[in-house]
Amino acid sequence: MARGNQRELSRQKNMKKTQEQNKGKRKEGALSATQRKQRDSEIMQQKQKAADEKKTLQAGAK
Repeated sequence: MARGNQRELSRQKNMKKTQEQNKGKRKEGALSATQRKQRDSEIMQQKQKAADEKKTLQAGAK
C-alpha cells in the first residue's frame, strides 16, 4: 500500500515541477492565431515575389 502512495506523491510532485517549468514559456514567445497567420502570409508573399523575380530574370536571359 505504501508503495502506491509513494508513486502517487512522486507523480504529483513531478507534474507540479513540469508545470512550473512550462509556465513562463508560453507567454513570452506566443503569438495569437491571427498574428501567426498574418506573419506567415507576409513571409510567403515575400518568397513568392522573390521567386517571380527570379523567373523573370531567367526568362529574360534566354
